[in-house]
Amino acid sequence: MSGQPTLINASVSNADNRVFIYEVEGLRQNSQTQNQSYPVRNSSTILLQVPYSRMNDEMRRITRLGGKIVNIRPLTASTSSSHAE
Repeated sequence: MSGQPTLINASVSNADNRVFIYEVEGLRQNSQTQNQSYPVRNSSTILLQVPYSRMNDEMRRITRLGGKIVNIRPLTASTSSSHAE
């Protein structure tokens, strides 16, 4: 039985390391977004890097702020070098 927790922990830690790119439209700088650690651009879409463990919370936050998620894709080595934020 000691082998099972190791397998479970390995798969959980692998999931925790995954990062996704959210492409969001409709967010504008306002009193609620002023408190974020990053500025919101005035263009039509922004890209956010979101860890797997925070995906649900981030979806709710974006919706609450009036944004719309138009694309979600996994962060890969080629993505991170071309879309560093």
